[in-house]
Amino acid sequence: MSNSEIRDKDNTEPVKYLSKQEAEALEADLLDDYRFGKQQLLEILGHSCAMAVTKVYPLKTLARKQPTVLIICGPEQNGAIGLVCARNLRSYDYEPTIFYPKRSLDVMYKDLTIQCEKMDIPFLSYLPTEVQLINDAYNLVVDAVLGIEAEFGEVKEPCASILTTMKQIKIPIISLDIPSGWDADAGNPEGIYPEMLISLAAPKKCALQFTGKHHFIAGRFLPYDVQKKFELNSPVYPGTECLVEIKEGKPTL
Repeated sequence: MSNSEIRDKDNTEPVKYLSKQEAEALEADLLDDYRFGKQQLLEILGHSCAMAVTKVYPLKTLARKQPTVLIICGPEQNGAIGLVCARNLRSYDYEPTIFYPKRSLDVMYKDLTIQCEKMDIPFLSYLPTEVQLINDAYNLVVDAVLGIEAEFGEVKEPCASILTTMKQIKIPIISLDIPSGWDADAGNPEGIYPEMLISLAAPKKCALQFTGKHHFIAGRFLPYDVQKKFELNSPVYPGTECLVEIKEGKPTL
């Protein structure tokens, strides 16, 4: 079956939610067997995240006159995807601001940071502990702090303080792949609860506990053989869209 046949078929079965181990194996296949480049994946996923933001929160619907978005980036892969997301949002006339307190030494991540700086995206030197300042200054917060690589219950500074602040934020939070601080398999009943979740490649098991308003999957780029190997039961992506919104594991078409 080709990718076009997948798109044309009437797929009404729920998508598969991957375990942490399965998600890591899927990414390893993309990098090792299919020769995707690391930066290539970051670009694909970061662009998809920006597109999801524009779909749910178009410029004209934002509460504030200035289309401000705060993007909080961690030191690992989710943080890099957040940087790509910020750069794309800037291209779509949003006004992103980045908080990136623990910068990676990886040359690729440094390059992404320079790209944002060259596009005049401001970087905060600190995250206000007075949460109302965040609520008043921004329309949205993009959570790109921690991904599936983080060990549950072992969150260190500065991420621990960031999560404490994020739990108190009242404006919409958009989490990339998994909500920061959640276990990729079991979730976290005491963690943050975003309004929107963007599952990267495929949803993780913890997404079964997501109770927010919008859940997107950004996985159209996955080769069919990868979808088959991991039994993803991928949803039908409308038209030429790179992502699809789901509810209870099924597309909201």
